[in-house]
Amino acid sequence: MKKPLTTRQDYHFFCDISTRWADNDIYGHVNNVVYYAYFDSIVNTFLIQQGGLNIHDGNIIGLAVNSQCNYFSPVAFPDSLEGGFRVNRIGTSSVEYGVGIFKTGEDNVSAEGTFTHVYVDRESRRPIPLDGQLREALDNLRKLSFSKEK
Repeated sequence: MKKPLTTRQDYHFFCDISTRWADNDIYGHVNNVVYYAYFDSIVNTFLIQQGGLNIHDGNIIGLAVNSQCNYFSPVAFPDSLEGGFRVNRIGTSSVEYGVGIFKTGEDNVSAEGTFTHVYVDRESRRPIPLDGQLREALDNLRKLSFSKEK
């Protein structure tokens, strides 16, 4: 098993995740596909709360173009979890996020991955530059995420 790349200190935005009975698979732990739903919820919670993303009527929407996950320790219902969020990379119209799943109160990540959005115009589906409140929130989190790097 690989060593986790990150710990709780590498993330600067957290949200609670409630596991559900239906998240468990026949092996008694949260099924791998459920982690991607957790990732999506963590990312969009930040984008809505901090970035002002209007998911219903806004002109800009984020389309997922890539995601991946590494698993380090199992979680299962009824575990309480926390999702950690960071910004790994910002381009003109795309952002790669880092996401970690932690058992509540634990420092070591149970699963970690990346999730990439390309931001596009809602109507044309053509990439558009990030700006305004969304860009500022992502930039601020990116600075926090890498302020401890050498």
